[in-house]
Amino acid sequence: MNILLCCSAGMSTSLLVSKMERSAKVQGIDCKIWAVGSNDISNHFDQADVILLGPQVRFLLSKLKKEGERKGIPVEAINQVHYGLCNGEEVLRQAINLIKGK
Repeated sequence: MNILLCCSAGMSTSLLVSKMERSAKVQGIDCKIWAVGSNDISNHFDQADVILLGPQVRFLLSKLKKEGERKGIPVEAINQVHYGLCNGEEVLRQAINLIKGK
């Protein structure tokens, strides 16, 4: 399972990525989780099973959802509260649910 997070510069989500990886390890889930900036997302789109957007790039949701639909990749915004609290477990759950629902 490949989970791509997108934020302004790819750095503000690094703590969230770490917490998601920790949660995945505890749950025995094998996955790759990484973050990129919005300017670089097109270079990573095809490597992802799901794409989650940080609140600061939520304005890209409509555009990226259309691209995701064409490629069969779910795209959604991360819940602002979960993002702000760096709740890796909940964001991981969101990603898994989106992948299962595709």
